[in-house]
Amino acid sequence: MNIRMIEPADLSGIVTLMRNFAEFEDLGDYCDITEEKLKTVTFGSDAFVEGVGAEDGGSLIGYALFYPHFSSFRGQPGFYLEDIFVSDGARGKGVGRLMLAKIAAIANERGFERIDFMVLDWNTPAADFYNNLGAESNDNERHFKISDDALIRLAG
Repeated sequence: MNIRMIEPADLSGIVTLMRNFAEFEDLGDYCDITEEKLKTVTFGSDAFVEGVGAEDGGSLIGYALFYPHFSSFRGQPGFYLEDIFVSDGARGKGVGRLMLAKIAAIANERGFERIDFMVLDWNTPAADFYNNLGAESNDNERHFKISDDALIRLAG
C-alpha cells in the first residue's frame, strides 16, 4: 500500500474513481468531471486543488482531493476535503485513514489547524469513520451552493 501525492498520470484513474464515488452517492447524473477539468485545477497554471492517491500493487484504489480554506471566526487556516473515496474491494483495510493521515501531515507542515468536509446525512458508515478519528459535526449548519445558471444570473 502506497499513499502518495497524485501525479498527472493518475488523472484517468481518479476520474474513474470519481465516477464510482458519484454512483455510490447516487449522484451519477451530476458527475460531469473530465480529465481535462481535473488537470486544470490540479496541475494547470492556476492550480489550487491537491490530491493524494492510494495505490496497491500499482493500481489506484482510492483518492482524496483537498484545497486550502480559512475559518474566519476561528482564525484558522486549513484544508477543505472535497472528496475521499476508496474502491469497494479496498474498503475496511485502513486506506481512508492512511489518506487522511497524509493530508493531516501536510496540514501540520503548513501550519494549518483543521480539515473541514461534509458527509451526506444517510452515509452513517462515513460519519462513524470520521467520528472514530475524532471529527466533530455541527448539526445546525447546511450546505448551500450557487452554481450554474444561478451563478451566471448573480454575476450579472
